Amino acid sequence: MHEILILYYSVHGGTRTLAEAIAQGVAEVPGMLPRVRTVPRVAAVVQRTEPPVPADGPPYVEQADLEECVGLALGSPTRFGNMAAPMKYFWDQTSGLWLSGALAGKPAAVFTSTGSLHGGQESTLLSMMLPLLHHGMFIVGLPYVEAELMTTASGGTPYGASHHAGHDSSRAATGEELRLALALGRRLAAAAQKLVA
Repeated sequence: MHEILILYYSVHGGTRTLAEAIAQGVAEVPGMLPRVRTVPRVAAVVQRTEPPVPADGPPYVEQADLEECVGLALGSPTRFGNMAAPMKYFWDQTSGLWLSGALAGKPAAVFTSTGSLHGGQESTLLSMMLPLLHHGMFIVGLPYVEAELMTTASGGTPYGASHHAGHDSSRAATGEELRLALALGRRLAAAAQKLVA
């Protein structure tokens, strides 16, 4: 069995919901297993630290998770059209992996959740691709053969899965958003399967 790393950061649960759907899509591909991880919060106060193990949810990611995976799904809520600081901080610490080429040639996909429908979904997805491209990863998107891309009135882009959570994060993921996240997980796992073979 090969593992796809699903690495995300979520504050109110929208990005986590997409991560769970992507994990389900990965698990549908024979020989592929999801490995779900998150990153700790960061704070301007340097004395504040997060516990070494989260109180709930998946464990914090370690660089070994990236080395051991055969593919990566990366998710973050939108922060002014960019990935959230905790996710950016994590990637800023991966120069050793970049130097060794540990991620080169592996497929990757991205996903996000926003407070407003036009709150930067696409720019956030594109910004998350940048470190992945620098690491030499292959980007897997959502092709328009996924019918929901033509009908969605909420989240979902060819760049990756997305969710419109609402300004107060009260909007549940729509059926279309979840189906697109599932499709992204399946597509990423299928690409990894072919590359491993």
